[in-house]
Amino acid sequence: MGPGGARARLGRDARAADLTLDRAHHRPRKRFGQHFLADLAVIDAIVRAIAPRPGQAMVEIGPGLAALTQPLVERTGRLTVIELDRDLAARLRQHPLLDVVESDVLKVDFTALAARLGNPRLRIVGNLPYNISTPILFHLLAHVDSVEDQHFMLQKEVVDRMVAEPCTADYGRLSVMLQWRYEMEDVLPVPPTAFDPPPKVDSAVVRMVPRPSPAPVDAAGLSELVQVAFSQRRKLLRHTLGKWLERKAFGGTFDLQRRAEEVPVAEYLALAGSVASGVPADGAA
Repeated sequence: MGPGGARARLGRDARAADLTLDRAHHRPRKRFGQHFLADLAVIDAIVRAIAPRPGQAMVEIGPGLAALTQPLVERTGRLTVIELDRDLAARLRQHPLLDVVESDVLKVDFTALAARLGNPRLRIVGNLPYNISTPILFHLLAHVDSVEDQHFMLQKEVVDRMVAEPCTADYGRLSVMLQWRYEMEDVLPVPPTAFDPPPKVDSAVVRMVPRPSPAPVDAAGLSELVQVAFSQRRKLLRHTLGKWLERKAFGGTFDLQRRAEEVPVAEYLALAGSVASGVPADGAA
């Protein structure tokens, strides 16, 4: 996730050999959405936000040129990395304290990976490719029970949507689906100048901690409901969600004289549970 040099500010571990890769020997590949983190102060701030500790089961998605990988493995003693670029994966395999999974992250079974590492909960970090960041977030949502926490560098616009409150322009399907299962915090803004090459957008680091007692709703049912609700977000819900509820033979009541962005997460969760069970949601208007 960045070129070499971060080690000068992030401390040393005698067991961890230097694995940061020279930016001059790797040209960023557009098809992989590669933008390598290069700002030492930002790298330092990310590591402090993650607070890695020895022995933790940590997985890094997209280590790239290993500027973040280096301080992480120095602090944990061992690190699993997921890298699609075969040239970078080959270089990373040269380090004895890295377990390299050469794969598209969307094909990785994180539940099985946690079991293989002998730890029921993973700490997952990474500078996610911006062109597929939302699919990655939804892929990980299916494995949330095997996750202790997640720290990701994402496009600022995506982070804004993730943590958005109701009655705001950023509030939408992504907000509802992720806030159902995670407590989330925008922990660090990152400008384009922190990357090489710089992206055309601002970035941010988000912290995602799974909720200990999420509402017991079916993920597929909730996803369908929310997708219908936000399909025409400028219209009142009676034009979209109302028709969907009729097709589901929903016997309860729900205030459809609102737009999708006006409904809090808790009400979507209650409605999803009510539709699935056939029992009217408590507090439905």
